[in-house]
Amino acid sequence: QVQLQESGPGLVKPSQTVSLTCTVSGDSITTNNYYWHWIRQPPGKGLEWMGAMSSSGSTFYSPSLKSQMSLSRVTGKNQFTLQLTSVAPEDTAVYYCAREITARFEYWGQGTQVTVSS
Repeated sequence: QVQLQESGPGLVKPSQTVSLTCTVSGDSITTNNYYWHWIRQPPGKGLEWMGAMSSSGSTFYSPSLKSQMSLSRVTGKNQFTLQLTSVAPEDTAVYYCAREITARFEYWGQGTQVTVSS
């Protein structure tokens, strides 16, 4: 069974950099033709797609967030990570990782809350 688990710092101050990790079990992030995504949901708002990494390591970013974020992975730990720089209160959200193939988001993590506050 495929499982995804997000982890992160929870509370960060404005202008800081936040790093989130998605640990995947039951599948390898480097095989098959899956894409591994980061999606967030600010309080009271809808889901916002942030970016994705393919199984080959190619990255894709939302144009509105491209300058602020980067994706990477630790293949030995079967993890992929999101780094978001210069965070502001509007970056407060629940952050999800998910696995996608042919536009179907099959598996999601439970989400991790990130709150940006001084």
